[in-house]
Amino acid sequence: MEDKTFRNAMGRFATGVTVITTKAGEDIHGMTANAFMSISLDPKLITVSVDNNATMLEKIKSSGQFAVSFLSEDQQDIAMHFAGQTNEEKDINFDIINDVPVIKDALASIVCDLERSYEVGDHTLFIGEVAEINLTDGNPLTFYKGKYGRYQSVEFADTV
Repeated sequence: MEDKTFRNAMGRFATGVTVITTKAGEDIHGMTANAFMSISLDPKLITVSVDNNATMLEKIKSSGQFAVSFLSEDQQDIAMHFAGQTNEEKDINFDIINDVPVIKDALASIVCDLERSYEVGDHTLFIGEVAEINLTDGNPLTFYKGKYGRYQSVEFADTV
C-alpha cells in the first residue's frame, strides 16, 4: 500500500489537537501533535508519538520531562505555529508547572516525568507518568482529514 493511502486513512480519525512541550536547559521547545493517548489509570500514564527525525525527540530524552496541552478552539494559531504551518513570529504565553512549560489557557495541561520510550518504526513512543494536571473550560480544537475544526455536540432524542 502507498504511504499516501495509509496517511489518508489515518486522517479520517478525528482527533483533538495537542502541543507537546519540554524545557531543555533554559530553552523551551514545542511541537503540535495529535498522536496522544492515555494508557493507564493506576499508575497514571500517557503516551505521545514523536517522529524520529523531530528535534523534540532528543529534547524530551535529555530533559526527562514533557507536557501535553490540549488546545481550545481559540488556539488554532498556536497549533499552526508549533506545526511549522506559518512563517509569522509569534510570542507564545506559557505557564510553568513543575518546571515544565505548558500552553497558557489550554483546556488541559498534563505534566509528565518520562517513564520510558520505545522506538517503533519511524517514531518513538514516549510514556510519561503524570505528575500534575491543570484544567480550564472551553471547547476543543479538532483535526480531521488534514484540517482544523471545531467541536459540535450532538443532541440525542429522549428514548421512550
